[in-house]
Amino acid sequence: MSYTSSSAERADVYTRITAEIVAAIEAGAGEWRMPWHHDGTAITRPQNVSSGNRYRGVNVLALWIAAQAHGYADGLWGTYRQWLAIGAQVRKGERGTTVVLWKQAKAAANDDADDGNDDVRRRVFARAFTVFNVAQVDGYEPQVIEQLPEIDRLTHVGEFIDALKIPIVTGNYNAHYRIDTDTIFMPDYAAFTSAAAQAGTLIHEAAHATGAKHRLDRNFQERFKHDWLPIEEATAELTASFILADLGVAHHPRPDHAAYVASWLRLLKDDPRAIFTAASKAQQAADWMHAQQPRTGEMAA
Repeated sequence: MSYTSSSAERADVYTRITAEIVAAIEAGAGEWRMPWHHDGTAITRPQNVSSGNRYRGVNVLALWIAAQAHGYADGLWGTYRQWLAIGAQVRKGERGTTVVLWKQAKAAANDDADDGNDDVRRRVFARAFTVFNVAQVDGYEPQVIEQLPEIDRLTHVGEFIDALKIPIVTGNYNAHYRIDTDTIFMPDYAAFTSAAAQAGTLIHEAAHATGAKHRLDRNFQERFKHDWLPIEEATAELTASFILADLGVAHHPRPDHAAYVASWLRLLKDDPRAIFTAASKAQQAADWMHAQQPRTGEMAA
């Protein structure tokens, strides 16, 4: 486990994680398979062995990449000490995966002055941890969790989307969200190869809708200028992946996103923080969707 405090060390964390994401995108570009596509199995739910909490934001993406690269079949992770605390042992020579925990702390406007000034400013500290998958340890037997049949999971997806109360029109359309009418337009069901593909597309468009001013008021144009659309698309894709993983449904590649691959790669190489921003906004969108549900599901901190 390591602690990252200086700006140089934080920049290194950005660079390392982004480099892994770039490599994964480049590896899957030929089949339009991005590191956030998954098959809906347990690996898609990265979870901490000690707290039971699910990892969030860019950490989900980093752990997905590591799991896919090494063939891990379970999404259970923990630090060396966390595994040790429950009687398990990370095998010698195993290489861990970096995840990042952000913490906010209040600091006085002038740390050197003791003048009774109550003005405070917030500092954000990045703590980088090395975690290991359950497949990398001895002495621990993961619990087997039975998954609902696919038909039940897909039914739940429909109920989940209905609870968002975003208007949806189906017909002879390409899938898109219109912000001026706050409406999602979808092709007929026959246009999709599977129910999971339809669900993924619909949640992707719903993710765009979360950015509307009366919802999360998401606006990338000020920071990313002409690159705002690729980063918005990446955010919608990540949101769909997070939600589909929560619901146990596969997230398949979409060939129509091939046009964004080059833009994503260029943007990530130019700005190592871009994917952190997209993942953070995607997590906010996923949280908003969960908050609209009639019953609060299990959500991670």
